[in-house]
Formats: sequence, structure tokens, C-alpha cells
Amino acid sequence: MRFEHTCIETLALALPGEIWTSAAIEEQLRPLYERLRLPFGRLELMTGIRERRHWPAGTRPSDASAAAGRAALAKSALCAEQMEVFVHAAVCRDMLEPATASFAHRKIGLPAAAQIFDVSNACLGFLNSMTLLAGLIESGQVRAGMIASGENGRPLIEQTLAHLNSAPLDRNGIKPFFANLTIGSGAVAAILCHRDLLPTGARPHRLLGGAARAATRHSELCQGDTHGADALAMQTDSEQLLHAGVALAGETWADFTAATGWDAATPARIVTHQVGSAHRRALYGALGLDLAKDFSTFETLGNTGSVALPATLATAVEAGAIRDGDRVALLGIGSGLNSLMLALEW
Repeated sequence: MRFEHTCIETLALALPGEIWTSAAIEEQLRPLYERLRLPFGRLELMTGIRERRHWPAGTRPSDASAAAGRAALAKSALCAEQMEVFVHAAVCRDMLEPATASFAHRKIGLPAAAQIFDVSNACLGFLNSMTLLAGLIESGQVRAGMIASGENGRPLIEQTLAHLNSAPLDRNGIKPFFANLTIGSGAVAAILCHRDLLPTGARPHRLLGGAARAATRHSELCQGDTHGADALAMQTDSEQLLHAGVALAGETWADFTAATGWDAATPARIVTHQVGSAHRRALYGALGLDLAKDFSTFETLGNTGSVALPATLATAVEAGAIRDGDRVALLGIGSGLNSLMLALEW
């Protein structure tokens, strides 16, 4: 895929105030750890995640999505009335019907003339939404739109802690639940527009193109669903997911370099989906990429699902780790398995 006129006009974050450290989570699992003689500190040691954040109990995904959307409008040179599309792109949704976008749309204060809908594709929803909105902009159907993603992992962690402390599990039995303990919450929003809408003299942060690939034979490796009225459940074969994900990333990288003309030396900065330290090492090693070009947030945010990659991009920009003119590779992967890699010229 190739894009000529689409720019990321604004990126904005909204992060929860509650910080849950890995040590505090393990303390809640003390009965399990003592029964199975597990060493404390293993959660951070194995993942590199020191802490993650969570919204207050009762927060809806649309609340989180709307907080990021309002933050984006506050930073943007465009106004709410210019948003012709609004997409809620998170794994988490308020309910099956109506679209969570309808609640977030009202809370942000976007115009009635905007198309609104949800895009759900595990951790790739935000990147998928970028390509869909870019396609509308490139074809001339719309001039600008907003994507927002609000993930609330608190119900999943709370359900996992309750289950691990009550079920008669052995060491093998707890493995499918380990990835749940890395989950964090957060929200991010982006405004995409045609470059002609940028203020005079503004640097165009261009979306150049990319490539996507699916390996749906691995769709059973990570599966999540609702658990009762307000809880979530997820089980992951972390080891197999790592191997299959890295293999799919290698195939997608080959397509990405062919589509963009880039190679491993091209990007000044690389932003990946934020899983943990083991995934990062395996991915960079398999693709032959320079780990010094990585920018990560998993250490303090954990895995925030669809929010993870765009939130890390926003954080890198705010930190000055991405400068005007830098070429940036976004390497996304999500359950399913699906991979989407996008090229930016910042």
C-alpha cells in the first residue's frame, strides 16, 4: 500500500493515574506463589515490565477513548467540525451494540455529519484504522478524521488474579494466564488529514505506505472473551505466540521493504507493539534490526493492546526521540495472527 497525501496532524495520549507495579501484583498472588514455591520478582524479570497503569473501576472504554480524543483536539490546528470520520479502534468496547464510537463521539463533541464506526482487530486495530482513514483521504472522500483507542485492562487483571488465587492450578496450569498480568490500560488518539489542510509552514508528518500479512492458522494461540457482566478472560500460549509472531513479522518485513524500498538501515527510529523484553530481543534479532533504534514504553505501561504502538510513537515524539524528517518504521502485530507495518516520514 502507498499513500501520497495523508499526514498525521496530531497525536495525543491519555493515561490512567493508578500505577500497578509488578511487585504489587505478585503480592496479591502470594498464596499462589507460596503454594507453588514461585520466586517473587519473576514477573518483572521475565517481561521487563516494572509497572502498568489502570483506570478507576467502572471506567468505560468510551471514557478513555474520549479523553484521548479531547486531548487531540486541544493540540490540533483543526477543529471538531472538520472531523469527517471517527473510529474507535480498541479491543475493549462498552458493549456489542451500539458501536463504542457512538458513545465516544458524543463525549468528545464531534459533528453529527461524521461517519462513526468501530474497528476491532486485537492489538492492530489502531494501525488498521490508520490505513482505512488514509484510503478515504487519498481517494478524496474525506479530508480529515480522528482515530481513538481506549483500552481498559483492569477487569482482565482482576479476573485473572481471582482465578489464580482460587483455582487448584499447578505450574503448567498457570502458564496460559501469565500474559494477562502484563496488561495495562491507556488511551491514544490521532488526527489524520490531507496535507493541504496543514497550516502554512507546518511540517507534514507523512504516512508513506506499508504492508500487511495474516497467519490465521495461529488464531488459537491467544483468545479473549467476556467473563460475566463486567469481567474479561484471556488465555495465551506465550511461547508459541512468540515464535509464530516473530516468523510472521519476518514475512511481513520482507513485504514491507519491497513495498517501500526501505531496508534495515533506513529508519532512524523503530516502534513496535509493546509486549516485553523477550519479544523485543527476538523480533529485532530475527529481522536484523539495530536495537539502538528501538523506543519502548512496556517497562512503565505494560502491554496496552491497540494503544501500545501509537502511544509509544506519541511518547517518542514528545521525548524528542523522533525529530522532523526522521523516517520511522511502525511494526505492528496482533492476535489472529496479523501483522501490519507502516512507514512514516516525520
